[in-house]
Amino acid sequence: MSLVDACALDELGETPLAVTVGDVDLALVRSGEEVFAIFDECSHAKIKLSEGDVEDSTLECWRHGARFDLRTGEPLDLPATEPVPVYPTTIEDGRVLVDLDNPIKTTQTLEN
Repeated sequence: MSLVDACALDELGETPLAVTVGDVDLALVRSGEEVFAIFDECSHAKIKLSEGDVEDSTLECWRHGARFDLRTGEPLDLPATEPVPVYPTTIEDGRVLVDLDNPIKTTQTLEN
């Protein structure tokens, strides 16, 4: 597992934070003591998910309302049918570290 520094934990508020870690664009979301790292692009419309709204453990694309599970990347609403990658995170010494080498893979799709 190769952890890469993404940001300071105190940079994360109630809205997603867009960051580039290595060459991967991510939306970082803080929910209580958990931090989620999800690929920052809707699988349907190629819109930045970091510009969307967080509710419970989901992130909504503002363009067409597709929601994605922050833990798995699974699409929960149409029009998105394909998952987006999510990455494990660790918090050490007030820093958010992301494991880009081991994305959490899901094969769950949403049927039309």
